[in-house]
Amino acid sequence: MWQTIEGLVNRLEQHSELPREQQLLVQLLKIQEETGEVAEAAIGALGQNPRKGQSHTWQDVEAEVCDVIVTGMVALLRLNPEAPSVLARHLARISARDLPATSQP
Repeated sequence: MWQTIEGLVNRLEQHSELPREQQLLVQLLKIQEETGEVAEAAIGALGQNPRKGQSHTWQDVEAEVCDVIVTGMVALLRLNPEAPSVLARHLARISARDLPATSQP
């Protein structure tokens, strides 16, 4: 999975001529953009936009959530080349904080 994320990072960095800080800012803003698409899909799946009706399915929502996850992973790797370890440590902290000891992986 991280190999694919690295390929995406390389493609993005080859494409942009912005300074590094601006590239990172755009990447972080991309997370917000993708999150908005999750909201749009969920509203559409519930049929709550009177103009559009039921414009999305729950599978569309799932796909948009996946886009948020991938975009976040790309952002993390662009911020820190040790992203897999950073994420693993963070997940371990969340697990220790929020899961009973018997259900931790």
